[in-house]
Amino acid sequence: MALSVPAIMKTTAARLSALYLLLFALCAVALVFYMTSLSARMLTAQTQDTINDEVLGLARAYQRGGLPVLVRVVEARSRQPGANLYLIADANGQILTGNVQSLEPGVLETEGWTNSPFSYQRFGEGELERQRNLPADQSTTQSEQNEAQAQGEKGHNAIALVLRLPNQMIMLVGRDLGEPERFRAVIRRALMLALGMMGLGGLLIWFFVGRAALKRIDSVSEASRRIMGGDLSGRLPVTGAGDEFDRLSENLNTMLARIAKLNEGLKQVSDNIAHDLKTPLTRLRNRAEATLSGKHKTTDYRQALEGTIAESDQLIKTFNAILMISRLEAGYSSENTNRVDLAEAVRDVVELYEPVAEEAGVSLETELREAAFVNGNRELIGQALSNIVDNAIKYSTDATAQPAVRVAVTRVGTEVRLSVVDNGHGIPDDGDRARATERFVRLEKSRSQPGSGLGLSLAKAVMTFHNGRLDLLPGNPGLSVVMSFPSREDYG
Repeated sequence: MALSVPAIMKTTAARLSALYLLLFALCAVALVFYMTSLSARMLTAQTQDTINDEVLGLARAYQRGGLPVLVRVVEARSRQPGANLYLIADANGQILTGNVQSLEPGVLETEGWTNSPFSYQRFGEGELERQRNLPADQSTTQSEQNEAQAQGEKGHNAIALVLRLPNQMIMLVGRDLGEPERFRAVIRRALMLALGMMGLGGLLIWFFVGRAALKRIDSVSEASRRIMGGDLSGRLPVTGAGDEFDRLSENLNTMLARIAKLNEGLKQVSDNIAHDLKTPLTRLRNRAEATLSGKHKTTDYRQALEGTIAESDQLIKTFNAILMISRLEAGYSSENTNRVDLAEAVRDVVELYEPVAEEAGVSLETELREAAFVNGNRELIGQALSNIVDNAIKYSTDATAQPAVRVAVTRVGTEVRLSVVDNGHGIPDDGDRARATERFVRLEKSRSQPGSGLGLSLAKAVMTFHNGRLDLLPGNPGLSVVMSFPSREDYG
């Protein structure tokens, strides 16, 4: 989708790009002026040092032979290729010798370094200029005209040192600034070219890289709009580049999967509550209605109330189990964790259920070789183990052989496993074993055994809270329920 310029400038990426481009341009322009000025100052200082050396040489010549020797040295040096500017004038400023034909007015009136660059014309450039302006048949050859055109330019700039000789004559020693100015122009052109290339490169990078980033942001926004519209199955795009966008998308996708799972769990809980809690509530109402209808004895009313209280207690236990499962699965439980010995927890639970197992005719055995420490919550582990042992006792009573339940604690690699194995009919189907840990799921179709279908769900939530897992395995015969905890050997 194409974006207009105002729309593009509303994006954070475009604003940052424009801000960095402006900052870069200001720094580059400042760098151009700084480098140019620095180069000019360096060349000017070098020029002044050269002029000072020339003046010292001329001063020694003047000391040796006076004005005649000075004039000869000036004439000799002024004729050398690439010579500096030399001029000797009388007290009135009339030029007597040197390679300077004319000067900007006022240069010879002050003594010392000239305050600012001045314009001048070298000796002979006026004649060359005149010859350049003449027709070709009245003047020199074409090659001479080209040479005149190259050498006869006006407006040279220079700096100079003006000195007064003892006889009031004036000597000027200077140097043309054409070379520093050309160097400054070269530096300026190079920096401006580099600035232009970097600016163009920045625009190209923004056009290709920035547009790609904007497209990815647009795709993320589009996916977000679909998700906000109610499609929780949608996910943010991941290109596989492994950059910041991919990492952000992966984290958000994990969060969305977690939210979808919690929403699905909430929907299941709502459906299960509507179906499975309707029966006990109906029983409560029917019992109350039957008690109120007709005349009954006081003992009948008492029995009805006791039955209502028992049903209410069971409902409260069911709701408490649902709330506990929800808190544990959401990770919001406030339960504390500390050092727990699983062997000791098993002994306590087995001691609690031994009378129940004996009454049901079930042999309850333990296999505990050594202490096994984990980092967890003693009460939650005990509650989960109690639910599993209670289920094992109830569903092992129909075993063909002597009903038996064995509880064992073993260490396997980096895990501590607490297993409860019975020899009943078990759950032969893999799909049923996976469904058995869902809320309110009861695989016993006859519903002859008491229960709400939350025992294994609570055990699974407890294992999730402890960063462990709950596995339902075939016992051949029977069922083996294994609680696997991360080992905490540092507690031993």
